[in-house]
Amino acid sequence: MSDRPVAPTRADFNDFYPLQTRWNDNDAYGHMNNVVHYALFDTAVNGWLIERGLLDPLTSPVFGLVVETGCRYFGEMQFPDRVTAGLRVAKLGRSSVRMELGLFRNDDDIASAEGFFVHVYVDRTNHRPAELPGPTREALEGLQ
Repeated sequence: MSDRPVAPTRADFNDFYPLQTRWNDNDAYGHMNNVVHYALFDTAVNGWLIERGLLDPLTSPVFGLVVETGCRYFGEMQFPDRVTAGLRVAKLGRSSVRMELGLFRNDDDIASAEGFFVHVYVDRTNHRPAELPGPTREALEGLQ
């Protein structure tokens, strides 16, 4: 029995967000550099929130700050791959959420990478923890 984690599949996620790799995402080894995965995670989470009217980066009175993140790699991706981010919520608190993501290369059913972000929602004016707004909580509950 292997201790290596098993890559998630598309069926493990509740919603999806399409992404596109860029020319400069490839590194000297010809695959997508590891820091790009985090940028894709960030783009997927914030894009998902923005498209649903739950976040305006310039004006929202409450927004999430990343307090913890992680990533596991299972396969390579590179430009010009299309990437689909799978999203799910693993834990939803009063002012925090643990969002888990899978990055799927082209039409692959098995994730090339999986990661997570823990966001603590804060008040824009004082950056102190704030309760998740009702509509945001409802949308995130839909990802559980």
